[in-house]
Amino acid sequence: MHVSDFDYHLPENLIAQHPPAERGSSRLLLVNGDTLQDRRFTEFASQLQAGDVMVFNDTRVIKARLFGEKDSGGKIEALVERVLNEHEVLAHVRASKSPKPGTRMLFAGRWQAEMLARAGELFHLKFLDAANVFDILDESGKLPLPPYIERDTDADDDERYQTVYAREKGAVAAPTAGLHFTDAMLQTLRDQGVQLCNVTLHVGAGTFQPVRVDNIAEHKMHSEIYDVPQATVDAIHAAHKVGRKVLAVGTTSMRALESAARGGELRAGRGETDIFITPGYRFQVVDLLLTNFHLPKSTLLMLVSAFAGYQEMRAAYAHAVAQQYMFFSYGDAMLLTRKEP
Repeated sequence: MHVSDFDYHLPENLIAQHPPAERGSSRLLLVNGDTLQDRRFTEFASQLQAGDVMVFNDTRVIKARLFGEKDSGGKIEALVERVLNEHEVLAHVRASKSPKPGTRMLFAGRWQAEMLARAGELFHLKFLDAANVFDILDESGKLPLPPYIERDTDADDDERYQTVYAREKGAVAAPTAGLHFTDAMLQTLRDQGVQLCNVTLHVGAGTFQPVRVDNIAEHKMHSEIYDVPQATVDAIHAAHKVGRKVLAVGTTSMRALESAARGGELRAGRGETDIFITPGYRFQVVDLLLTNFHLPKSTLLMLVSAFAGYQEMRAAYAHAVAQQYMFFSYGDAMLLTRKEP
């Protein structure tokens, strides 16, 4: 298939620039084959039954963007892609001239760092202060909003561009399907007998990178760290054994689970994944997928097309545009039922 097969027209006014006034007040489009139903997210729990399993990505977005200057005086911006240890990171770096190994830089007027080496498109930086990298980012970093949100970060984003269950620090972008959930909604699901489980996948900035090849089979996915606990694996196996459903909250949860099942059976473990899911892929774990609306020509649109059906997704997106749904990170949600091959 070609990148153009996953294009669609999206009016700019449908790109959500701010979160909804209240968390959880978004719209919800139910997609089950050719059947489309317009709902509100407040009705989400009615789609699940006791014994079903929901899998959330508990990654926490870090304040990954730092501004500073090189020892030569030139301005520099770093977007931390991955924290390697207490003092070292891999980062995207923007500067008039790319720093060479040995270049010193000063961020936020106080944090010294040195460029150690290149790692492909990324830069290996070492912070020279005693402080932990996460503490440096918490104190001096800025939240990295997606490129299609055309405004500066404000105080509201610090709360709203983070899920209420975020725990494990390391993501550069939020697992946005989870942004709709409130603590009250999670408790409603528990009271209903739905089992809530976690995985961790630290979303990288590569999630926003365009596909630069025409034939999608030639695209190379970025790599991300994931962790699937044994308790989650056990819950999924138990649910499927008695005919209950497994719902992934977001494409990142989906990618973590499918990566952990690459050997033919879902297994607990931690690793790196560059899994690229396109139409024709056979899903092994997930029955339902909660997700937001994705960018034209994106790898995530390819994933949902693989899950719910290519023509079905084209129809659903056309419906969403016609019905004025809001798109992308702060936009509305879809609940997709897996289409059997």
